[in-house]
Amino acid sequence: MHADDERVKRRYDTTRRRATADRTRRAILDAATTLFVEQGYVATTMASIAQRAGVNTDTVYTAVGAKPALFRLLIETALSGEDDAVPAADRDYVRDMQAEPDAASKLAIYAAAISRIHVRLGPLFGVLQTAAPASPELAALWQQIAERRAANMRLLAADLATTGQLRIEVQEAADVIWATNSPEFYLLLVRDRQWTHEHYERWLADSWCRLLLT
Repeated sequence: MHADDERVKRRYDTTRRRATADRTRRAILDAATTLFVEQGYVATTMASIAQRAGVNTDTVYTAVGAKPALFRLLIETALSGEDDAVPAADRDYVRDMQAEPDAASKLAIYAAAISRIHVRLGPLFGVLQTAAPASPELAALWQQIAERRAANMRLLAADLATTGQLRIEVQEAADVIWATNSPEFYLLLVRDRQWTHEHYERWLADSWCRLLLT
């Protein structure tokens, strides 16, 4: 075999292995999400996740780590909407908001993004609510994410202030958005009061405009 042919074969084999690993990882994440939501955090074992994903238990640990790390990964990917965690500043909707000069349009983009995020995140947060009191690791996870959201909301409020349309202080605006974009708030309205996602999104955008803007 010529050297060029050997390099092509190695690239092909590497690409094929990576694709196989990605499919395995996706199957594990899907299986874990289903089982956590159906059975809860404590009752879901790594062995049951492996069985549902069609892999052995060692593969689950190799691909995603132990159960707390797996649950963290599910939360992070639900937030980012990707198979891997994506920092807030690198998400498409954040860039769209930053490029938009009008405050109401920024908030409409964000309301749509939050509605999509909570379709994924809401059920997992319900699991976390139940499990966190008995799991310091999960309680710490949510505290970290809540604090990170608060920091991101300060950036969002500061961006809104640059339009000249913000009618309250930046910190108060950040706190209002932080509270109302939370998964707790989403679950109260969509799960418990049975709002549609479309109603929730429209209400969120309208409420933010009424509360925050001139």
